[in-house]
Amino acid sequence: MRYLGFILLLGLFSYQPAPKFPSKLSDYGLFQGDLKNHVPNVGVTPYELTSPLFSDYAHKLRFIQLPVGQSVTYNPDSVFQFPVGTRIAKTFYYPMDEHNPKGGRRIMETRILSHEPSGWVALPYIWNEEQTDAYLEVAGGTSLVEFKNQQGKKQQVNYVIPNMNQCKGCHERDGIMTPIGPSARQMNASMHYAHGDENQLDYWGRTNQMKGVPTSRPKFVSYIDESATINERVKAYLDINCAHCHNPKGPAKSSGLFLDYRYYGTTAYGMMKSPVAAGRGSGGLLYDIVAGKPTESILHYRMNSKDPGVMMPELGRTVIHQEGVALIREWIKSIH
Repeated sequence: MRYLGFILLLGLFSYQPAPKFPSKLSDYGLFQGDLKNHVPNVGVTPYELTSPLFSDYAHKLRFIQLPVGQSVTYNPDSVFQFPVGTRIAKTFYYPMDEHNPKGGRRIMETRILSHEPSGWVALPYIWNEEQTDAYLEVAGGTSLVEFKNQQGKKQQVNYVIPNMNQCKGCHERDGIMTPIGPSARQMNASMHYAHGDENQLDYWGRTNQMKGVPTSRPKFVSYIDESATINERVKAYLDINCAHCHNPKGPAKSSGLFLDYRYYGTTAYGMMKSPVAAGRGSGGLLYDIVAGKPTESILHYRMNSKDPGVMMPELGRTVIHQEGVALIREWIKSIH
């Protein structure tokens, strides 16, 4: 009966990775030496995002492996279009003490986006307790993790690893799976490589991993950068945390609320916009954003909730992003 139940569980998923995809992260050959150190092999390139997605305060390591002899064509507006055969790896981890980065870390999961001939496939690999390898778990999982934050306060997170179907909830555009983060505006920044610091787009162009890289390129600010304007910080924050769903081609397109940075300043961005379907998620409030009044704004209300029937984003977090809520609160107060 237990074996039958397992077969039925697999049947719930639209993707069936076994035996086509590796059962262990180590089988991909992305890293050399001790796997937990994430030292990339030849042909595997680390990358960073200027304004990364919030995921319950987890830290992330990102890598891309392009097919041998192939490259990406630069475009300024959307996520880069990677060739079939590309693999994107993102590892989520928590430092045991954020004030002491050398004090060890707990690696939770590594997500692989594999560009197959049939399209992108999302594969969640959960790390074992020994931190020696990660194993494919199509059903996802949960794990309690404890760490100290920058202020030295002990934190607990019931970390949730999404199943393969849930990945589609963020990664779909018009029903087609696609990456979210790697774009010109997110990667137009310096990164430390073995040879020293270099702008990521310049590096990709110089190493023939990207074609047509111009000298003039769009750039996001980091939303934690208090030296930047609050408008630029909010555009970056909402774009990476919300716009993968809230755009005309995303899973939340029926809401009419589009938080892609290109819609900033429009009615679709939420200013005095009534929700399409008012319900418990609106908290009885009338508009997505009310100038000068964050407590009357649905956007602020949903970000500031942990109730599964209210909170936004719906996936990828179980705690409130206090700094993100504070940023949105101050931005709405500043609107006249």
